[in-house]
Amino acid sequence: MYKSIYYKYVSIGLLLGIFFLSTAVEAGSKARRGTAGAQELLMPLGSRGTAMSGAYVAGITGVEAAHWNIAGLGGMESSGEAMFSQSNWIADIDMSYGIVATSVGANMFGVSLKSFDFGDIPVTTAFQPDGTGEMYSPRFFTLGAMYARRVTDRIRFGTEFKIVNESIMRETATGFAVDAGVQYNISNIQLGASIRNLGTNMKFSGSDLDEFHQPVGTNPGTPNEPRQVGTSQFEMPTTFEMGVAYNKSFSGNDVILAASFLNNNFSFDEYRFGAEVKTMGMLYLRGGMALAQDPEPFGDDGIEGTTDDSDDVVWEQKTEDFIWGPSFGFGLDFSKLLGVGLSVDYAYRSAEFFSGVSWLSLNFAF
Repeated sequence: MYKSIYYKYVSIGLLLGIFFLSTAVEAGSKARRGTAGAQELLMPLGSRGTAMSGAYVAGITGVEAAHWNIAGLGGMESSGEAMFSQSNWIADIDMSYGIVATSVGANMFGVSLKSFDFGDIPVTTAFQPDGTGEMYSPRFFTLGAMYARRVTDRIRFGTEFKIVNESIMRETATGFAVDAGVQYNISNIQLGASIRNLGTNMKFSGSDLDEFHQPVGTNPGTPNEPRQVGTSQFEMPTTFEMGVAYNKSFSGNDVILAASFLNNNFSFDEYRFGAEVKTMGMLYLRGGMALAQDPEPFGDDGIEGTTDDSDDVVWEQKTEDFIWGPSFGFGLDFSKLLGVGLSVDYAYRSAEFFSGVSWLSLNFAF
């Protein structure tokens, strides 16, 4: 009895801790929108969660959960898992992701690496706008170390520490971020909360920012002195998400319905909805949709912060900059067919103005 009471208070404490950390997440006001850096941290990873538009934060488990809700890593059923995912992002940016995790009793440990390849970009200057003949290729990567624990059959929590590095020519910026999450199961209902990318500011520095100038107030011919052009710091794109999911079996088919609310401190809020159906014991069909909402109020005259004579504030969804449409995908679990823990998942997300983005993931259980 005392043990169950202890776990109850632990779960309450974890939930309160997540909500306390979420107070650091500000609303995505127009003054802040588009000012965050390290946007690669927001790019979806893995095919299952992406196909459900990221809505399954309450119950997603295994290594793929590391991106959506690190607590789900505590639900890993095998002694170890590895996943490799590849995506061709907008503007032909190649995104590669690998993660491996192992269990030690009820504790799960893992490491992950996410990298981006932007290809070769011509170097241009004010005097050579058509290119100097030189090329450069930015390199971004994120290295993560994670821990999760299955406290009881109902409670899971986890945290991840990430090193974020961006390199453009000879300039680099490095930052550190933390993810934390909790999941709670109540029969067929699942609850979850996750805060992601809570970290330090980043700032670019490097030798390409060095310049030589003659000291002010000196005579002509005075030797130039070196100085470095200063750059501004930028913040991490912190998000906070709460979700709920419902799972049920119908005529041998397992159905999951999920919904979540995402607060982004530099962009729109999102209401996410997703569904998954497992049929024939090995085939997964998935779909989802994300709806964006501008968190700022507008008056009846369309001017921010104003109201009409009745003082009724009208909330308008100024979301013309939100480009993402519906997503869908499928998965095949070959564990029963081949006798090994192998699954393949695919996801596609439509986008306005650009070609849609696809993901292909391979998951190995050992």
